[in-house]
Amino acid sequence: MQTFTISKLAQAAGVNVETIRFYQRRGLLAEPAKPLVGIRRYGEDEVARMLFIKSAQRIGFTLDEIAQLLQLDDGTQCKEARAIAEHKLADVRQRLQDLQRIEAALAQLVDRCASRRGQVSCPLIAALQPTSPAV
Repeated sequence: MQTFTISKLAQAAGVNVETIRFYQRRGLLAEPAKPLVGIRRYGEDEVARMLFIKSAQRIGFTLDEIAQLLQLDDGTQCKEARAIAEHKLADVRQRLQDLQRIEAALAQLVDRCASRRGQVSCPLIAALQPTSPAV
């Protein structure tokens, strides 16, 4: 079995050493025992775990959600993992709706700006100005 120093683990996982230490502090990755002589060594399981964490982050899971998924890692708790994924999917869909509303509002403001060239009052700036003083 191949073993890795922390720097080689970081390289294999495509992260930096501080990321590994951060994940260890968060409890996402165990810190191997330090031998009396030498340095800590990591195995292929740790590389796989790091790659899992990075893959989960790429599709939008938070570190807390990843920690929950890692606790279900024995493969027998698919129902629980699915519930976490369904919750994440609902969250993503809500954010997409929010972004679509933002896109529509910005597109409308940009169109208004384009139609009012040469005028002193910019519709975009005017739309973003508060109408009454903040309390």
